[in-house]
Amino acid sequence: MKTLVPSLAAHLQSGATTLCWCWKIIRNDGVVQGFTDHDRPLSFDGVTYEAESGFTASAVQSSLGLSVSNLSVSGALSSESLNAADLAAGLYDNAVIEIWRVNWADTDARVLMRKGNLGEVVRGHSAFQAEMRGLAHVLNQPVGRAFGYSCDADLGDARCGVDLSAPQFTGHGVIASVADDRRFTVSGIEAYSDGWFTGGKFTFTGGANAPSAMEVKRHGVSALGVSIELWQAMSAPVAVGDAFTVIAGCDKQFATCKAKFDNALQFRGFPYMPGNDAVTAYPTQNQILDGGSRYGN
Repeated sequence: MKTLVPSLAAHLQSGATTLCWCWKIIRNDGVVQGFTDHDRPLSFDGVTYEAESGFTASAVQSSLGLSVSNLSVSGALSSESLNAADLAAGLYDNAVIEIWRVNWADTDARVLMRKGNLGEVVRGHSAFQAEMRGLAHVLNQPVGRAFGYSCDADLGDARCGVDLSAPQFTGHGVIASVADDRRFTVSGIEAYSDGWFTGGKFTFTGGANAPSAMEVKRHGVSALGVSIELWQAMSAPVAVGDAFTVIAGCDKQFATCKAKFDNALQFRGFPYMPGNDAVTAYPTQNQILDGGSRYGN
């Protein structure tokens, strides 16, 4: 049940209302944006809510229990507010969103209807649609460690311990030629072996994409030069001369940790943990037990 301020309660009981919706988004980089479906900008709590932004939301519904209440929001893409480059750069991933019901004639008369996080975002040529996840979605997130064969640490973090500033693990260079915004050849990392950076992190330090990063799908070395293919196209055009850094790839396997990074003692997986075959194994007629020893035919 919502607790309404007296002025809003009186306004709702008056029979003639001047209500609108306001949406507040707090991006991952700390930028706060406001949008409203009213025909003029509104301001409260230090945030200006832009009018005529094309920002809308589906119906707000509530349900009992701890099930996740989801709704969707959509809006137009424009350089002044929400743009495709910022969406592609991940600035809105899991961003905090608040939905307010506001009396536009008296913005002190308002109530917070929903608070949650942005989920999956679908982009089109001129608009976007995003899923809003309620606060209960946090209860669906895994907590603690999962025991498995592969390492559950991030390469270079405190649990991993690998020093990524070492030259054998981080390369620097510039774009030499461009096939498209995710495939190009580079110079500056010719000394590294084929596939060394596959699965690693490629970060632009110069050009229109700086400081965006993307995972490397393939790092190839051939007589034609050094090529890089990213998993997704960058949000801005990649140009010859753009500077970058790239970190060696890690597939989270014990053999890679030992041979590539010389870090077996810090491996955070369980490579010798018995699997399902060991759990379901049982003696067969070809196995004979005699005096505590096992013999096979």
